[in-house]
Amino acid sequence: MSDAARIGGLVFAAVIVQVSVLASVPIGGGTADVLLVVLVAAALQRGSIAGAVAGFVAGLLVDVATLGTMGVTSLLLTVAGYWAGRYGETTGRERPHALPLAVGVITVLLAFAGLGLHYMLGDEVNPHRALVTTLLPALPLNLLLAWPVGRLCRRLLPQGVPLERVREVELVV
Repeated sequence: MSDAARIGGLVFAAVIVQVSVLASVPIGGGTADVLLVVLVAAALQRGSIAGAVAGFVAGLLVDVATLGTMGVTSLLLTVAGYWAGRYGETTGRERPHALPLAVGVITVLLAFAGLGLHYMLGDEVNPHRALVTTLLPALPLNLLLAWPVGRLCRRLLPQGVPLERVREVELVV
């Protein structure tokens, strides 16, 4: 089975779980974002291009399933997948703190970016609800999901050929 099929299956399963189960089960006032954790874990394993493509497809599926504003989630998750992949390409993805650190930072940045994007689109936004009431309980839930989801992604997406790290840039004239 190819990497694209494995990542696609992971993302599709995460979208189904996120939209049908986790969105309706608030824990401590927030909901865990298993889709974001799966996306970050897969992007760390496979790089920025795979992360961006997976983020776009995941966001499109979420927008279609929830009948939200088309493209908002796609844009946010595309950027999140790309930056998680870049982090994996430029640092040691084998480090034990790479996934929790990426999940924590991207969870916070995604909340701020989503708030700003909805504000620019003219949607009714409540910063306190988005950044305090929702984000504070969601952050520890996402961090708790990072370890089991990371193990699952490492098992389903085994390291093949390691990505080449760029040490210096050569100017071609």
